[in-house]
Amino acid sequence: MKKIEAIIKPFKMDDVREALADIDITGMTVSEVKGFGRQKGHTELYRGAEYMVDFLPKVKIELVVKKEYVDRCIEAIMKTAQTGKIGDGKIFVTSVERVIRIRTGEEDGEAV
Repeated sequence: MKKIEAIIKPFKMDDVREALADIDITGMTVSEVKGFGRQKGHTELYRGAEYMVDFLPKVKIELVVKKEYVDRCIEAIMKTAQTGKIGDGKIFVTSVERVIRIRTGEEDGEAV
């Protein structure tokens, strides 16, 4: 089992969700997060004063899938979330030792 975490631009969320649904990925957790990478925030004007916005709004998608689905998930996320501009985000893939469905007690592949 693998956990895929993708940090993407908020306006790309619906496209990514649909692309994952097209490859039969239906379960995911989505969080609104803030952060920055190389773009290091930006400046904005408010009532005539300029101020620095350090953390930019992003969406974090988390999904746990069987190993054989990882490449398909990454491809779907990359294809739909990519704008070619700075701040498109990142994808992290980590190993998951155990998954348990609380309601039924099913484990690993059956629990996802």
